[in-house]
Amino acid sequence: MAKILNSAAAMANSKLDPTVPPGLHLVSAFLAMEPTDSLISIARACGGGLVTERVQRFIWDYCIGEAIGKGNAPYLKNFLKKLIFEIESSHSTVLDELYEQYGYYMTSLKDDISGKGNTRVCKCISFLFPDGCSGSPSCPMPRKLMVPLHCSLNMLEGDTGCAVWPASLYLSEFVLSFPNIFFRKSCFEVGSGVGLVGICLYHVKASKVILSDGDLSTLANMKLNLELNQLRTDTGMPERSSQDLNMVNCIHLPWESATKNELQEFMPDIVLGADIIYDPSCLPYLVQLLAILLNIKKACSESQPLKNSCQGLLIHSNCIDIKVNGTDDGEAHTACDLDGLKSKADQIGCEVDVPLVERLENGSSKDGLKKAPVAYIAAVIRNIETFSYFLQLAELADLAVTDITETLRPLELLPYMQSYDRSSIRMFNVTGK
Repeated sequence: MAKILNSAAAMANSKLDPTVPPGLHLVSAFLAMEPTDSLISIARACGGGLVTERVQRFIWDYCIGEAIGKGNAPYLKNFLKKLIFEIESSHSTVLDELYEQYGYYMTSLKDDISGKGNTRVCKCISFLFPDGCSGSPSCPMPRKLMVPLHCSLNMLEGDTGCAVWPASLYLSEFVLSFPNIFFRKSCFEVGSGVGLVGICLYHVKASKVILSDGDLSTLANMKLNLELNQLRTDTGMPERSSQDLNMVNCIHLPWESATKNELQEFMPDIVLGADIIYDPSCLPYLVQLLAILLNIKKACSESQPLKNSCQGLLIHSNCIDIKVNGTDDGEAHTACDLDGLKSKADQIGCEVDVPLVERLENGSSKDGLKKAPVAYIAAVIRNIETFSYFLQLAELADLAVTDITETLRPLELLPYMQSYDRSSIRMFNVTGK
């Protein structure tokens, strides 16, 4: 018991540093606008079980004092209210600055201000990399990556796209944890929301980042977030875009009206999605979209919407999986016989995507080989019937869905987020069969 008390006393008297835990966790949680109960919990940990005057001074200097005048006043008011209650409940002394600032908010803010309208705030998500995590020589990892995000407190705004969701956090951790998967790859995100995953893709040096969403208000908010992170946006097709390294493509792409011709302009190496398996009525369009982006294309009219897609020749019917230079690096590679495909198509009266096959034949390697595209989807399975329906549709579209949650676990880069439940999220790999 004495040892425990001495340890708590030592923690209470030690200097808090905003660049290392637990001070770093407290500041990061505050900037991310974590629930106030989580902040109080971390504040207690900083003081050895109590929010001491030293911890209060730290909160004032590095959290509240820095945030005053920068918006988010309702959040600050609520935090101060609970912080003062916590301190008074332990019969400790509250700093005058905390009382004064709370008094100011009491007289200047109405109690219901945070509950009206589509309130927008600026959260800052800090990815904290553990010691010894250097990534790779091509894309080294920093100790901390801070991503400011303009988002909504209304979880339904922008058709749910203007809020930060757990699966998006998980997919972002995945991208940052496995940078070599995405390095120098063309990446296309389906349903990009606030743009967090896209910003992480840029950070790990993806060769091309294409973000899409079907809601115009979400798309506008996404562009704002890219600009907050010093990234330029372009709404044109990739082949017409500038080669500026800071350029990210933002595409308005409603799934139900997307055409095969439109999607084949992108030809990504990797497709990503976070929490996109939730609405049964949208799943047929989503699966068709994934099948086309992953080159498992059924022949149909180039301008035909996905909902009218016809059944026909699989683009890979004359393709074989082979190894590059006689080695197997764990990923499928595809070589195609263009003449054979065209001949087969003529026999059965279907169209062949000639530009696609030529792209495969003249890929990045000398032998005309291109790695088969792959999708990574992070999802919270809220309804098992909906997810089963997705699997049935994927099977019909010749897509293989594999749960890789246990085999490819990302680093825990958000250790301060007590509200973020990683255990509820599954990660899936989707490829052509």
